[in-house]
Amino acid sequence: MMDLQAVSEVVNVIRGLDLANIINLIPLPHAGVGGGIEAKESVDFVSTLEFTFIFVLGVGATFGLGLAFAAKRFAVKKDPRVEQVREVLASAHCGACGYAGCEQYAEAVVANPDVSPNLCTPGGAKTAELVAMITGKKVEATEPIFSRIMCQGDWRKSVKRFKYEGVEDCRAVVLAGGGDKSCVYGCLGYGTCERVCPFDAIHMNEDHLPVVDITKCTGCRKCEAACPKKVIEILPAGKPVLVACHSRDKGAETRKHCQVGCIACGVCVKVCPFDAAVLEDGLSRIILDKCRVCGLCVRKCPTKAIVDHIPERSKAYVIKAKCIGCNMCMKVCPVDAAEGELKKVHTIDQGKCIGCGICTARCPKQAIDGTFNAREVFAMAEEKKKKKAAA
Repeated sequence: MMDLQAVSEVVNVIRGLDLANIINLIPLPHAGVGGGIEAKESVDFVSTLEFTFIFVLGVGATFGLGLAFAAKRFAVKKDPRVEQVREVLASAHCGACGYAGCEQYAEAVVANPDVSPNLCTPGGAKTAELVAMITGKKVEATEPIFSRIMCQGDWRKSVKRFKYEGVEDCRAVVLAGGGDKSCVYGCLGYGTCERVCPFDAIHMNEDHLPVVDITKCTGCRKCEAACPKKVIEILPAGKPVLVACHSRDKGAETRKHCQVGCIACGVCVKVCPFDAAVLEDGLSRIILDKCRVCGLCVRKCPTKAIVDHIPERSKAYVIKAKCIGCNMCMKVCPVDAAEGELKKVHTIDQGKCIGCGICTARCPKQAIDGTFNAREVFAMAEEKKKKKAAA
């Protein structure tokens, strides 16, 4: 090992050297033949920038031409009609058409001949006609659909289990033990459906029950999807007689929870002349395909759980020139409003008539008019005559 005296001598030597002498001691590469690199005293910045610019420009041009070729070579041709259809749609992106959005429906209705042009329910008949015109398809008339509230148990007519304090949204309330209502099937009344409606068609009344404005409702199904209790259904406008209750409890239990709940008494089943009312799992249900919206079950329901969305039914009257006095109207009238003698012109007592339209539908000579279904009955009779004449 080097002793302390030797180390001290080396340090003193280093101290005696200045920086320039130390640098001179470091071996550097030599220029010329046999040298590692050619050293320059200065750099030409203009030449360097020119070279860099030309190099970058060349690389960019090369890649640009490559991308342009690839885009042209592998481009997917898009039918211009897709954009035309997209522009006439309602742009609600509600999903009522069965597709993820308006763009997807536009592509499908143009490319697929089986996709109907009238699936955009928010756009209505006008949009359907425009889509049909663009795609060359035939538009078929469809029945309007509306949101129907299948519950009448507002905060005044129903009982609550506890007082809820928190976020006033049905989806939040349902997390608290299924909701604050004693009837676990009923509308909670905190306005989720009102907030999600993109067309301002639903409003909460003073008793915290949603009310649908059918003049604005498009049947987009957003409220139906948002309701945690599933008390909102999208149903045809032509079937306005409905059991507005979802309770599956027994009759006695339902009475404890709600004043207007269905108690499955079976009265509607007994009085329905078209066998449209049935009892299933402790709840009355109306089969829409069989229902002729006579409204008789509405009048007979003891708890008023069945609602009639026809605001006012017009009364029947006899067309004297057509009546043959067959007594058919007297046989079918549920409230004994039809009067008359056999083979003589009959009359309808306006004080008794409920406008159910049963007599209109059953009259063999179409001699009864004035009811809500009269135009439909007359049209069907005329069609039968034409078919019989053609045969």
